[in-house]
This record gives sequence, C-alpha cells and structure tokens, in this order.
Amino acid sequence: MIVNNDNTQELHDNVLIAIDRKQPLYVVGGNSKAFYGNETQGDALHLSSHSGVVAYEPSELFVTARAGTNLHALDALLAQHGQMLAFEPPCLTSAATVGGAVAAGLSGPARPWLGAVRDHVLGVKLITGHGKIATFGGQVMKNVAGYDVSRLMAGSLGTLAVILDVSLKVIPRPLAETTLALEMPESDALTLGLKLRRNATPLTGSCYYDGCLYLRVAGAASAVKQAVQQIGGEALPEAEQFWLALRHQTHEFFQPLDRPLWRLSSPPATTAIGSLEGHSLVEWSGAQRWIYSNIPVNLIRSIAEKYKGQATLYRGRLPGVSTFHPQAQPLLHTQKRLKQAMDPQGIFNPGRMNKDW
Repeated sequence: MIVNNDNTQELHDNVLIAIDRKQPLYVVGGNSKAFYGNETQGDALHLSSHSGVVAYEPSELFVTARAGTNLHALDALLAQHGQMLAFEPPCLTSAATVGGAVAAGLSGPARPWLGAVRDHVLGVKLITGHGKIATFGGQVMKNVAGYDVSRLMAGSLGTLAVILDVSLKVIPRPLAETTLALEMPESDALTLGLKLRRNATPLTGSCYYDGCLYLRVAGAASAVKQAVQQIGGEALPEAEQFWLALRHQTHEFFQPLDRPLWRLSSPPATTAIGSLEGHSLVEWSGAQRWIYSNIPVNLIRSIAEKYKGQATLYRGRLPGVSTFHPQAQPLLHTQKRLKQAMDPQGIFNPGRMNKDW
C-alpha cells in the first residue's frame, strides 16, 4: 500500500532554516543505504513521510512519485499493470524509497541491457541549495552550468539537492523469461558473455558464482526459445527468486564477512581482475565484480585502473579510505564546480561523495 502524504512545505522550511544557519543536513529516505558512501554529519532531514504516486499513466510508460514512496510498494503497483522499473533498483530493506534508489544510483541485474538509473529518470522536483523549489525534466531543462539536472540526481547521494518528486520511465514486463545454468570456468563464462552480447541475444541478466554461469533470457516467446536452444545449459528452477535475491542483495554471497566488500567495474571479460584473491561474484557479463578481500587499497585500485575500471569500497569502513575511487583532476574539478553551483553553502550531505565537500 502506498501512503499519500505531501510534506513539501515542511521540508522546504527546514532547508531554508539550514541555509540561513549554514547548518549541514543529513538527507535521508528509508536509511537502507546508510553504509554506502563516506560518513556525513548534519541534522537529519527525513523524506520517508513525503510519499505517494503523483501521476501514473501505464499507457504512457511513466510514473511520478514522491521521494519517500516505498520502493516495494511501487514495484507492486507497476506489477499490477504488467510493468516494471527496467533498472531493477535494490531494495536492501523494507523501508527503501524511490528517492533513495535514484540518489544511490545502484542498478540491478538488467543494467547492461536495459540501462542504468540515470537512463530512466525523466524529471525531478527539487529543493535546491539556493532555497528554491525547482522542477526539471520534460523539455530537458538545464541548469546554469549546462547539465541535465534530472540525470545528475542519479548517484549524487543527496549531495546536490533534496529530491521531492521523481518521474521515471517504466517498461512492460517480458512476455517470456528463462534462466539457464551452465557450469564452466570463469574465463569461459566471460568469453561466452561477450559472444552473446555481440549476437544481440535477448539477455537481461548474467551472474557467475561458485563455478556456474547463470543467464536470464527474456522477451518475446519465440526469441527466448531460440536463445535457449543456442545457449544450452539447464533451466534454473525458482529463477525469479534467484534474480530477486541478487537484485536485493539477499543472495548468500552478500551475507557479511569479516573483510571489506569491494565493487569493481571494468570492461566486460577483463579476466586479469578475476585473479584477485578473495570470495567473488561476477555480474553484467564481467562488467561488475563483487569481491570480499583484504588486498591493500592502493593495490586493488591500481589494478582496477590498469584495466580501465574503478574499485568502490561498497561495505566496510577502512581508516582514511574514501568509499569511491579517486577521480582524475578534470572530472574532480567538474564535480566540485557542480556542487558549488547547486549547493553553495555545502549543507547537503557534506563529505558523502568527497571528503572535501
């Protein structure tokens, strides 16, 4: 059930007070991803009570919801109409919210084939660091720096503005879907993944774990049948539960260990990263690798950089270590200018993305 409650005025008033006092705010939705990002401090600005679906037109393939709208409830509403969020955002707790999903920018198993969070954000309504309520989207409005503000919210972790409402693309659920399991070495799994991408196989999920490659094929019944015949392997029973566990990180792999959990991004089929010591799970045909490891930070990040990737400290704090991979100076300069343009007082989640701002 989706609770309908417009809390815009109270949120706006609290932001105006914070700006006037130059008081940092900890912008939080369901707090399901509090572990993600660098530590931040400030008075809590809770958005979980600002909830409800503002507009939903199934025939137009979009939904507009307030930031505090429960993500599980929105998934259920879309499912009633045979639709879904293509980027499959993780719901790490029952309190996960739509605004939090956008702010975290985390995408699920279908990301390489159906797009990331930012690819599905159509528009946003925000409280800016200037104390204004502004709406972006529809006609692709830009801010003074020339950026598409709507998409900038994806992955910003609440450091640029307070998301009030967000409009998202939705897609029809697939008519047919099958998951295949194939036992093979990791190098063979990565090679097969590349081959299937080149052949435009209708994949919507890829996972390699514990010596087995799992491939989710979805689309028209005829296309799925043809792909199954070409790939081979065994059909996985209870496949929906498998992908939901992967999406929501309840899969056995994600049970906390006594080592940090790293998320490595790299071009698909980068086999050298697979030689890193540690317990791992590979998604997105090799483009995303999860690994529990005590490898020194400088080593794991230098290896990621060597293969044109990045290493994010996803879970587990290490003294003096930033969650996110250090950026090149030109990109870092752009990010800093953007923060200054949108949040000149630096009150929104200071330090969460970068310890200096």
